[in-house]
Amino acid sequence: MVDVALFAIAQVVQPTEQTRAVGLIPVDRRPTDDEIAMLDASLPRQPQHVAVVLAGMREPAARGAGRRVEAADAFEAVRVIARACSVEVGLRAAQHLPWHPGRCAEVLVGQTVVGYGGQLHPAVIERCELPAGTCAAELNLDAIPLVEALPAPRVSPFPAVFQDVSLVVDADVAAQAVEDAVREGAGELLEDIRLFDVYTGPQVGDNRKSLTFALRFRAPDRTLTEDDASAARDAAVRCAAERVGAVLRG
Repeated sequence: MVDVALFAIAQVVQPTEQTRAVGLIPVDRRPTDDEIAMLDASLPRQPQHVAVVLAGMREPAARGAGRRVEAADAFEAVRVIARACSVEVGLRAAQHLPWHPGRCAEVLVGQTVVGYGGQLHPAVIERCELPAGTCAAELNLDAIPLVEALPAPRVSPFPAVFQDVSLVVDADVAAQAVEDAVREGAGELLEDIRLFDVYTGPQVGDNRKSLTFALRFRAPDRTLTEDDASAARDAAVRCAAERVGAVLRG
């Protein structure tokens, strides 16, 4: 098993139905406006993409049982890229090759699909001789609205409080829907939320899954207590129960 975390940013060539070869244009004169337009129309789209590939162990076994890369890690890479672009992204279950049909999500900015992420299809992994469970994400940077003047992030001088929460939902409930409910319920004290584990198995029952989120709470004007963070966490659990039928995992 090889542990890999790679990324690349490059232009990709996307021929369209309008992309076509053009005849030779004489070089002893300036091209006409029609010829220039014809040349422009013959060029394929060449958007800037960023791609991430993850394989092997996400957490080394030397520090315990270890954890292999999973789709949630590809989704977190997407969120890191989104934060760098100062945009909010959503994830929605999708089927899109070369990803696994049950472990793929499309990445949305507003209602625009800007990419995909998740675990690669087993047939693709086998054909490309990749490690089992390899995950990947790819985003079209040209489709993401970039902010020219980025505001400086507000930094609180007070320490953060960290808590985790595990919620059990029906298997067909989107992780993004659960995250949105948790974010709404936790309120303004929630500074960051990250999905880091998805479990399916006998401990949660048939057609159910457990989603575990890391929550970071912080106040701009005071030091939070564990009770403050726990109250916000409990409010998040109640909201998730109302919105998506989530149950706190014991």
